[in-house]
Amino acid sequence: MKISIIIPVFNEKNSIEEIIKRVQAVDVGLEKEIIIVDDCSQDGTRQILEKLNYPNMKLFFHSKNKGKGAALQTGFSKAEGDIILIQDADLEYDPKEYNKLLAPILDGRADVVYGSRFLGGPHRVLFFWHYVGNKILTMLSNIMSNLNLTDMETCYKVFKKEILNKIKIKSKRFGFEPEVTIKFAKLKCRIYEVPISYSGRDYSEGKKIGWKDGIAAIFHIIRYKFFD
Repeated sequence: MKISIIIPVFNEKNSIEEIIKRVQAVDVGLEKEIIIVDDCSQDGTRQILEKLNYPNMKLFFHSKNKGKGAALQTGFSKAEGDIILIQDADLEYDPKEYNKLLAPILDGRADVVYGSRFLGGPHRVLFFWHYVGNKILTMLSNIMSNLNLTDMETCYKVFKKEILNKIKIKSKRFGFEPEVTIKFAKLKCRIYEVPISYSGRDYSEGKKIGWKDGIAAIFHIIRYKFFD
């Protein structure tokens, strides 16, 4: 079996080399391909990527900034693996937890696995209102999908490629998270959650998602439940 690790990137010059090293270092017992999609970075990230040379790494560059969802769509279209794993380009999520995330799929229990930041793993203490907003969005998503997830907005989503082939992703920005969750639920996928650690960052360190994306997520949850 083969795993495709998709890394969408936008202005991450301070972390991109390190996250690639960490992903490369993890032994998951499967053939790995790493697909990096630079979403028109303007801070020197592209120049760093162009100097890297790993035989299992594929690089793609957007000519204009389109959003995380668009970068993921590009990555998905190039993926050759049996399993897809999404990895952010910052250092908030730890690739050492890949084996934990993959276990429910590899042993036949799951089609999809979410890594939850709220199931007991160590995490950096940050913003209370981000936590509240995340909980509200997850609850609304659960109401619409009839799931009982604890962390719908998590980066770590792992799923079989055959599941991805059954849905069409439309969201260009952070609406990807609620969209794919609703669509997994509609397909009646077997979804598991596992606890993960979380080394969150604040806005001075480069965090990008904001309150406008939270409002948009509410719209996307309703849209993909009733109108897609």
